[in-house]
Amino acid sequence: MDVVFADDQMRARTGHAAHNLAVLRHITLNLIRLDPTPRKGSIKARRLIAATSDSYRAQLLGLA
Repeated sequence: MDVVFADDQMRARTGHAAHNLAVLRHITLNLIRLDPTPRKGSIKARRLIAATSDSYRAQLLGLA
């Protein structure tokens, strides 16, 4: 998780923010790992593609 999301540099430390963000990161990581289309590249690279491509992000979420 730390390599892909750089957890050590997160600034959320008050209340439940850190836990809530950790849950969202786990959901995101699982969606990227379960991607039905075979893609080359690391999880970090696929996360970057999902951040920049609306069509790929919609495909990951099952909207396309």
